[in-house]
Amino acid sequence: MKWNQLLKDYQHYLRIERGLSSNSIENYSYDIHKLINYLKAHQIKESPADIQESTIQQFIYSIAKSSSSVRTQARIIAGLRGFFSYLIFENYRENNPLDLIEAPKIGRKLPDTLSTQEIDELIKNIDLSKPEGERNKAIIETLYSCGLRVTELVNLKISDLFFEEGFIKVSGKGNKERFVPISNYTTKLIETYRNKIRVHISIKKQFEDTLFLNRRGGKLSRAMIFTIVKRLAEEAQLNKKISPHTFRHSFASHLLENGADLRSIQQMLGHESITTTEIYMHTDRSQLKKAIQKFHPRS
Repeated sequence: MKWNQLLKDYQHYLRIERGLSSNSIENYSYDIHKLINYLKAHQIKESPADIQESTIQQFIYSIAKSSSSVRTQARIIAGLRGFFSYLIFENYRENNPLDLIEAPKIGRKLPDTLSTQEIDELIKNIDLSKPEGERNKAIIETLYSCGLRVTELVNLKISDLFFEEGFIKVSGKGNKERFVPISNYTTKLIETYRNKIRVHISIKKQFEDTLFLNRRGGKLSRAMIFTIVKRLAEEAQLNKKISPHTFRHSFASHLLENGADLRSIQQMLGHESITTTEIYMHTDRSQLKKAIQKFHPRS
């Protein structure tokens, strides 16, 4: 029983049975590859079926010594635990060598957000004299006004736009679909891009329905969206390290600040658990103060 073959089987399981995206599968695989490389480097011949807890502990200790963050260590332990749980499920082994290995405690990291003024400043710095300017403006506004993940944005299709109803259909993690409201302003920007810029692009086969295209008529990559955001931040002289995900965090935080309920935000973000959404409660403590003042009998 070889590591690489079982890893391929596991990847197939994650894709077909769990419905995970290619990016998620790649992340899970990356951590298992780290263990495989560690075993090779130390000439350890243990197979997936008989690898011992002590070997896993040595591997994790080597990760900790290499100055990996606590968050990285916790992620690797969780990823390996999932892999060995799969092996138990498939009857390749009887126990999980990570059952008694505790992940390091990690604090909950509060998401970075932008103010509405900072977002406006970023958008002001988009050069609308270039063809990609209208596209980039529509991209930033869609990220912010709909709270999309970057993968959801690049996969957005024209057939997913239901502007008359005021919604777009989004394919999220695990291919789960949700409908997200879209503002009239963002709708106009997308229509401007479609009617003035996109119609003049020679579109490659199979991308006819893809909304946001690169100059060659293909789908934009995730990396390109990161580059667009990074350049805008530099041009606006914004002294913050931001990414496309920062607009998603800002979307949720601004909704909460303006009185939206947590359950609605959860649905729009596509979070499975409301505990994931609850992190935004910590970004705006004024909401907690208002709740006490409004509802507590002693206030």
